[in-house]
Amino acid sequence: MTRAYPFSEPEKLDIEPLFARLRTEEPLSRVTLPYGEPAWLATRYEDVKTVLGDPRFSRAAATGRDEPRLRPHLTPPGNILALDPPEHSRLRRLVMKAFTVRRIEALRARAQEIADELVDAMLAEGPPADLVDGFALPLPVTVICELLGVPFEDRGDFRGWSDAFLSTTKFTPDEVRAAHTSMREYMAGLLAQRRETPHEDLLGALVAARDEDDRLSEEELLSLAETLLVAGHETTASQIPNFVYVLLTHPEQLALLRAEPGLIPKAVEELMRYVPLGIGAGIARYALEDVELGGVTVKAGEPVLPALASANRDDSVYTDPGELDLLRAEATHIGFGHGAHHCLGAPLARMELQVALETVLRRLPGLRLADEDGIGWKAGLSTRGPLRLPVLWD
Repeated sequence: MTRAYPFSEPEKLDIEPLFARLRTEEPLSRVTLPYGEPAWLATRYEDVKTVLGDPRFSRAAATGRDEPRLRPHLTPPGNILALDPPEHSRLRRLVMKAFTVRRIEALRARAQEIADELVDAMLAEGPPADLVDGFALPLPVTVICELLGVPFEDRGDFRGWSDAFLSTTKFTPDEVRAAHTSMREYMAGLLAQRRETPHEDLLGALVAARDEDDRLSEEELLSLAETLLVAGHETTASQIPNFVYVLLTHPEQLALLRAEPGLIPKAVEELMRYVPLGIGAGIARYALEDVELGGVTVKAGEPVLPALASANRDDSVYTDPGELDLLRAEATHIGFGHGAHHCLGAPLARMELQVALETVLRRLPGLRLADEDGIGWKAGLSTRGPLRLPVLWD
């Protein structure tokens, strides 16, 4: 049996109900997505980890294939998301120094300063306020702009480009192509500036790697710059309001966190497990040889989609996985992926999410939803979350 996937329209941040049955009865199931060839869907935690981490499954093998996907456009060949080691490792090493835990911790004070400035503005304006526009979006955007060396005043442009790249139905294919062309021209201009006047930012370091050490092609340089700009803010900008919404609708867990703010790092990990960020499964991996997985044989050349949201709710790994438990002491989540493509920016995202939660809970006492019916949820995009999150405080 082959099912159309996603199985249903996402409802707020609810998990797909069919996942639970599939994990038990059909852990690897056949699916067709809106675009691309049919695929296997992996729903169990251990199977998903295998697809993400086992070298018998390849991202690079998707090149030249009509890979299963939610969006009309394919991942460009040579993009870091489309590579396997050692090519992927070479590109990853070039930017890892900017995302080490030590480097990110050094940025924490600046992120805290930005967060406090944003809350100052909200307090000056008074409630109600939109937590997305007033806080959740500008915090990670400002941080990634400063890290990369991108002018913050251009944020409106790259927010639109980001939405286009993540579009499933919100933008037409022509609009997506136009957005990609505009962003490429913009990034090429910034990189040209770095060649004329060296800067000690991440874009400057990438230009040096290209021009002085010959460790990057021009295409790789542009692709990395684009990916870092979009990925460097999009996930966190979505997850901050997602996390706040979940906490405000789980009052017992919110009260626990308010009483014990030292739990915030642990809370971020549990919220990463609990909150499904995407509307579908992850990026397909292709089997390089026949692989036994989930009780079936995945034949060489067949794609497998890892359903991270399902894996994070696997009751063979977690006790009461459908419950938010900020004291949970079980296995780590795979919300940031696993294996060679584990999210490069995970330390940055963790730090920003910790700063965001601590700041809003500390500085906005009595934080609550102003009007749940007034929340606008994203539509036509591959990521989930509120477009608006109207809140009040005491």
